[in-house]
Amino acid sequence: MNTTTYPTATLPAGAADFFALTKPRVMRSVVFTALCGMLAAPVQLPFTLAFTAILAIALAAGSAGALNQWYESDIDSLMKRTAKRPLPAGKMERETALQFGVALGVFSVLLMGLAIGLVAAALLTVSILFYVLVYTVGLKRRTPQNIVIGGAAGAFPPLIGWVAATGSISTLPVLMFAIIFLWTPPHSWALALLIRDDYAKGGVPMLPVVASAATTRWQMLFYAVLMAAAAVAPWALGLAGITYGLVATLTSIVFVALTAWVVVQRAVTTPEMKAERILFVYSIGYILAIFATLAFDRLTA
Repeated sequence: MNTTTYPTATLPAGAADFFALTKPRVMRSVVFTALCGMLAAPVQLPFTLAFTAILAIALAAGSAGALNQWYESDIDSLMKRTAKRPLPAGKMERETALQFGVALGVFSVLLMGLAIGLVAAALLTVSILFYVLVYTVGLKRRTPQNIVIGGAAGAFPPLIGWVAATGSISTLPVLMFAIIFLWTPPHSWALALLIRDDYAKGGVPMLPVVASAATTRWQMLFYAVLMAAAAVAPWALGLAGITYGLVATLTSIVFVALTAWVVVQRAVTTPEMKAERILFVYSIGYILAIFATLAFDRLTA
């Protein structure tokens, strides 16, 4: 018998609530990496088609965010970090969020298919379904490897951007996918270490909740080293120039060094976790720098 209880809406939802349902911060990252994937492609779309493709990707990200919040409204209400979202705050009915998320997703795929093509639309569909069904429904509440496997969801945008421009997949977009996929665990676990108690309260088995901080830190270093190798690979394989190579090498060395600094820490409370906080902030700047430089390098080659 399912005894899960969900917050009841007591306030009318406004435009700001629907916007918050799309996870705008995540959407911005999705749009940025998708745009970089598109700009790095050897074929440049006309502005109108490029804008339409990016719009479709943004709407798909909003759909995934809305459906994620619809499904997780029960645990969102238990966590301080998410308690003010529209559903746990009682500003919207769950059915409304579900309908909004499905409508955004269907429209985004149709828009991509009609404006760009079936391959890009199919990949966009896979990205939505992966985030909602595989990560949100299948993994997040069941395994501490949720963010590892689920990290693929956030890695799709540059691949979709490339496919929207070219209609096909090649080595460079696969490497862009791999960079984000391998970046996600150290980035996410740095945050998870900082808000471990919040995840525990929500019943989410993030790695720091079910394993020791030391185990989590070593796992972060493992993925950071693999990520650094993937980040340098486009240059090593001759797919990017010296500008990208230098930026990727230097920023990746710093990333790995910061993660190694995290490994030697013994802090157990959030106020003590200076290294984890610095790594988390740096990781955001890192992924932006890597993708911006790659796009610039390819455009100016």
